[in-house]
Amino acid sequence: MSTYLFSLAQWAFRRRRLVLSLWLVAAVATVTISVASGGKTNDNFTIPGTESQRVVDLLKAKLPALAGGQMQVVFATHGTVKVTDPGPKAGIEAAVANLAAVPQLVSASNPFVAKAVSPNDQVALGQVQFTAQPADVKDATLDAVQRAVTPARDAGVQVEYSGSVYPGWRVTPSELPELVGLIVAFIILLVTFGAFVAAGLPILTAVIGVVITLTGVTAIASVITIASASTTVALMLGLSCGIDYGLFILSRHRNNLLQGRPLEESVSLAAGTAGGSVVFAGLTVVIALCGLSVVGIPFLTVMGLAAAAAVAIALLISLTLLPAMLGFAGEKVTNFINTPLRPGHHEDIAVTAATAPQKTFGAAWARFVVRFRVPVLIGGVALLLLLAVPALDVQLGLPSGSSKPTSDTSRRAYDLTTAAFGPGFNGPLQVVADGVTSPETAQTMTTVLSGVHGVAQATQVALTNGLAVIRVVPTTGPSDPATADLVHALRDNRAVIEGSSGAEVLVGGVTASNIDVSAKLSDALPVFLAVVVGLAFLLLTFAFRTILVPIKSILGFLLSVSAAFGMTVALFQWGWGQRIFGITKAETISFLPIIMLAIIFGLSSDYEVFVVSRIKEDFTKTGNARGAVERGTGLSARVVTAAALIMFSIFVAFMFSKDPTIKAIGFGFAAGVFLDAFVVRLTLVPAVLAIARSKVWYHPQWFARYVPDPDIEGEKLEKQLTHHD
Repeated sequence: MSTYLFSLAQWAFRRRRLVLSLWLVAAVATVTISVASGGKTNDNFTIPGTESQRVVDLLKAKLPALAGGQMQVVFATHGTVKVTDPGPKAGIEAAVANLAAVPQLVSASNPFVAKAVSPNDQVALGQVQFTAQPADVKDATLDAVQRAVTPARDAGVQVEYSGSVYPGWRVTPSELPELVGLIVAFIILLVTFGAFVAAGLPILTAVIGVVITLTGVTAIASVITIASASTTVALMLGLSCGIDYGLFILSRHRNNLLQGRPLEESVSLAAGTAGGSVVFAGLTVVIALCGLSVVGIPFLTVMGLAAAAAVAIALLISLTLLPAMLGFAGEKVTNFINTPLRPGHHEDIAVTAATAPQKTFGAAWARFVVRFRVPVLIGGVALLLLLAVPALDVQLGLPSGSSKPTSDTSRRAYDLTTAAFGPGFNGPLQVVADGVTSPETAQTMTTVLSGVHGVAQATQVALTNGLAVIRVVPTTGPSDPATADLVHALRDNRAVIEGSSGAEVLVGGVTASNIDVSAKLSDALPVFLAVVVGLAFLLLTFAFRTILVPIKSILGFLLSVSAAFGMTVALFQWGWGQRIFGITKAETISFLPIIMLAIIFGLSSDYEVFVVSRIKEDFTKTGNARGAVERGTGLSARVVTAAALIMFSIFVAFMFSKDPTIKAIGFGFAAGVFLDAFVVRLTLVPAVLAIARSKVWYHPQWFARYVPDPDIEGEKLEKQLTHHD
C-alpha cells in the first residue's frame, strides 16, 4: 500500500495545477448545485416499523387534515390582567381568526370555545393544525403565523409557540463555532510547526473538503430528509479529521525535508509512510459511521453517511490535494518564524531533529509511563471507571421544550403551560381508533381513556371514515419516565380501550414517537456495537498483523467512551453544567450514545494507528520492545497531542451553540477525544505495550503466509528508496 500511496502523491505533486483545479471545480460545482436545489435540513424524524409511525401513515391515508405538523400557541397575561378581560380576549380571538386564514393551516382552535383557559384565567391554549409535515411547512407560512398574532400582542398578551413546528423551530447554524475552532487550530499548528505556511496548509485543505461535503449534503437535502444535526456532525468531523490527516502527513514531510531529502521525494515518502496510517485511520472512522445504517432509523443512517462522506473526502484530499499544495509551498513549510533557512542550515536542523526527540516532554512522558507502567495502568483504568459511573443512571429521550434555553419561545411556552395546566399539556398523545362505527363507540373510548391512571384529560378530536382521533393529555411531561410507562400501558391494554367495538387502537403523536425512537435505539445498540467493533477488529488486525493490538484498542475505546458518556450524563442530565457552561438540565438525547460510540470509536482508532504504527516501526528496526515504546511514543506524542487538541477545540467550540442537541454532541465528542488521546493512547497503550513487550507483536505463521502485509509503516518503501539511492 505504501508504494501505491507514494505513486499517487508523486503524481499529485507533479500535476499539482491539475489536482488543485479539479478540487476547486468540485467545490464550485457543489456550491452551485446546492444553491440551485434550495435544499434545507429538517428534524422530521420517521421511525419505520414503530406504532407511532403507523399512526402517521394511517392519518395520511384516511384523515390527511390531521397528518401534518401541530403547533400550540400559548397566550398569557401577567399581573392583574386576565385573558378573559375584554381587551386581551378580543385580541386573542382576532389572532385565532387570522391564524385560520394562514396558508398550509387547516384549523386553529379558539381557546375560549375549546375551554382551554387556565383556572386563574391568565393562560389560554390555542391548537393549530398544519396540512403539511413539519419539513414541508414553508418559512413564509411561519412568518404569516407571527403576523397573524399581532392583534393579541397589541392587546398586551404574551404569545409563545411550541409543538412539532413553530416560528423559529428551524435551527440556523452559527458560524462562530467553526471560526473559533479554526483560529484555535491555527494557533496550535503554529506552535507545533513554528511556520505560517505549515500551519495554514492543513486548515486550507480541510476547509475545501468541508465546503464540498456540506454543500453536497445541502443539495441532497432537497431530495431526501436530512436532520439538521447531520450537517453539524459532518462539519465537526470534516474539519477535525481533515486538519488532523493533513497534520500527520505534513509533519512527516517536514522531518524528511530536514533530513535533507529532495522536495518531491519528501512529499511522496510522507504520503507513503504517514499516509498509510491515515488511510487505515480514515477507513476505521468511515466503517464506524456507516455502521449506523444497521440501526434501522433513517435519520441516523443519513447522519452517519453524511459524516462518513466528510471523512472520506478529508482522506482523499490529504492524499491528493495536500501533496499538490506542498509542491506549491516548497521548502516554506520548514521556514521557522524569524529563522529563515540559510545555506547549509538543513544539516544543522537535521542533527537537531535527530536528537531533539529525546529531550521533548513527550519523550519524558513516555519514559515515565514505561518505568511506572503497572501503577500508571491501574491509575488510568480507575480514573476512567470513576468517570463512567454516572452513565449507569442514564435516562434517554429526545429534546423537548424543557431542554431549550429560556431565550427560545418553545421553552417559554413550556414553562407557561406547565405552570398553568400541568406538564402533560406540553406533550399530548394521539390515540387513533380505526374501524369505529358510531359516535357512541368513540365517546366510550374517550371515557375509558379519561379514567386511565396517569391521564389528565382525554378529548375526542375527530371522527371521519371510521377513524376516531382522541387527544390524551398525560399528568406528566413528555420527557418524564412516567409518560413512557403510560404509553406502554395503553398499548399493552389496548383491548380494554377497544372493548367489543372491533376497532384497532394505536397510540402515537410526537411524544410517543420520541419514546419509540429511544426504545429502538436502545435495542439496536448491542447490534451496532458488535458489527462496528467486529469490522474494525478485522481492519486493525490486518493493519498490524497481530490480534492483541486490536483487542487492546477496543478495550481502551470502551473505557474512554464510557467515561465520556458518564461526564455527559453528569453535566447535562444531572445538571452539573448549569452554572459552568449554562447547560439546561434535561434528559440525555436518545441518539447520543450510539453517535458517540460510532465517532469516538473511529477517532480513537485514529490515534491508536498513529501511536502504535510508530512504535511498531521502531520495533521492526531495533527489536527492542520497551525501547520502541519509549521512542515511538516520544516521536508521536507531539503530533498526536496537536491533533487531539485541534479536534478537542473544534468540538468544544460547538458548545457555544444555543441548540442543546449540538451542545451535548460537542461536549461528548470533546470529552471522548481528550480522554482517549491523552489517557488511553498516550498513557495506557504505552503502559500495556511495555508490560507485554514483544509478545504483543506475535502472529502465527499461517497468518504471515496467507494475509498480505499492507506495510502500514512504509518499511518496504523506505528500503526500496534506500536501495535506489
